[in-house]
Amino acid sequence: MALIDKISEAIKVSMKEKNTISLESLRAIKSALLLAQTQKGFTTEISKEDEIKILQKLVKQRKESADIYISQNRSDLAEVEVNQYKIIEGFLPKQMSIGEVEKIISDLINKTGASGMKDMGKVMGMASKQLSGMADGKTISNLVRTKLS
Repeated sequence: MALIDKISEAIKVSMKEKNTISLESLRAIKSALLLAQTQKGFTTEISKEDEIKILQKLVKQRKESADIYISQNRSDLAEVEVNQYKIIEGFLPKQMSIGEVEKIISDLINKTGASGMKDMGKVMGMASKQLSGMADGKTISNLVRTKLS
């Protein structure tokens, strides 16, 4: 079943349950997917990688908004954003633990022979491709930076 079909089914369930936060989150996902699909043309399907990137972008936006609201002492608005990104994360692949990501990054550093910060771009490129959808880019970047410095 395609992601957009899963989202449509979840929207129906949320409407029946009158769950407004879930409904808003699901509609945001569906809107972003449909927008991406129409930008590529009406006949093309969105690839799994693109779906993951779209979902990650939506989660990142919600997290950043929540952080801003928290810094401005607006916990009521931050709570809504946190609840929405948790719902959106439910459609992402299972995230790897920091230990698992660290092991993969160490293997990539050994494989590429990276020895310092000058090699960060090479390692980041490979790590981002290999860990796409399974780890946050910020986490990957911080771990690579730590390992290479």
